[in-house]
Amino acid sequence: MMEVAADVGRAVAKEGWHMVCGGGGGVMEAACEGFVNARDELGTGRNLTIGITPTDREDWANPHVDIVIPTGMGWARNAVITRTAWAVIAVGGCAGTLSELAFAWQMDKPIVAMSATGGWAARLSGQSIDDRRSDVIMEATDAAQAIALIKPHVEDKEK
Repeated sequence: MMEVAADVGRAVAKEGWHMVCGGGGGVMEAACEGFVNARDELGTGRNLTIGITPTDREDWANPHVDIVIPTGMGWARNAVITRTAWAVIAVGGCAGTLSELAFAWQMDKPIVAMSATGGWAARLSGQSIDDRRSDVIMEATDAAQAIALIKPHVEDKEK
């Protein structure tokens, strides 16, 4: 699962996008590290990792986060993460990921679930959360596919 997260981070960086996450360890750290490594290899330096953290301490974030936004909001910060993002890619996931997926669904954000990573990503892949939308959570098996699925939605935002 960590390698998939790192692959997603690398793919996001290669698109020249910023990456927003909760800024913590585990999947978030793997995605940030993959992102930073790809950005450094490409020599762009302009795209950033943004960690919107649950605590009020800047040092809570993993070392690969460029901009730390310490909210002190606990899990409520998931609404801020989701609102900030143009799209959501879920890798594995427990309750925090589930809340981000629900927020993304209600905010009409494109959602891709990395189905082979287990957790809520696997459980909700190809599913609707409720009848507010006519689409489903898109399923991807690798980072390239995830990017291909969300790219048309992100390109609309970049205009």
